Amino acid sequence: MWVIPEASPEFVCAMEQVLEVYEREYDELHPVVCLDESPKQLLEEKRLPQKSRDGTTLYDSEYIRRGLVQLYMLFEPLAGRREVLVKESNNRLEWARVVAHVVEELYPGADKITLVQDNLKAHKPAALYEVFEAERARAILRKVEFVFTPKHGSWLNMAEIELSVLKRQALKGRIADKELLTEQVGQWQQKRNEKQVKANWQFKTKDARRKLKKLYPTF
Repeated sequence: MWVIPEASPEFVCAMEQVLEVYEREYDELHPVVCLDESPKQLLEEKRLPQKSRDGTTLYDSEYIRRGLVQLYMLFEPLAGRREVLVKESNNRLEWARVVAHVVEELYPGADKITLVQDNLKAHKPAALYEVFEAERARAILRKVEFVFTPKHGSWLNMAEIELSVLKRQALKGRIADKELLTEQVGQWQQKRNEKQVKANWQFKTKDARRKLKKLYPTF
């Protein structure tokens, strides 16, 4: 549950920018891609799970920690396309590599890519200059329009919704290593992409001005 303590022009401005992006029609040359990341702890069973008489799987409360990885969700809601990257960290340098992957590998033929994401400290375009030579960094950034959700407004990021679906459908149990996690994520991703599961975002700017009126400054 998100909470906004008081009316904020900064929140409203960022929110309306995101909502305006979501009202665009599908354009193959100008895709809208939502990016979000989430940690996943790698846990190994200390004892093998057991089946009860009613078929329920029982897990021992003890487990072995095998580290932490980050799931990067790249979701194009109007195309029903997503890709999940399993990375070791979520720092600015890893984020820069993910942005490069979007531009150079996922959408090499696009004229401009709109990237909707949370406004985190790691999401800094300058980080591309730490990872790549200046010519390559500038070529990547030239093709990206960054749109950031407001503080306390991560619910506006459709990649967050898609991450929630991933966790419910494919990552319920304990997973011990990165390789197995990557395999399970890949299988889920392939099935969902084959079905071209899209997102139908209904909340528009006119709805925000009516339903979230208290967040708007008064005159």
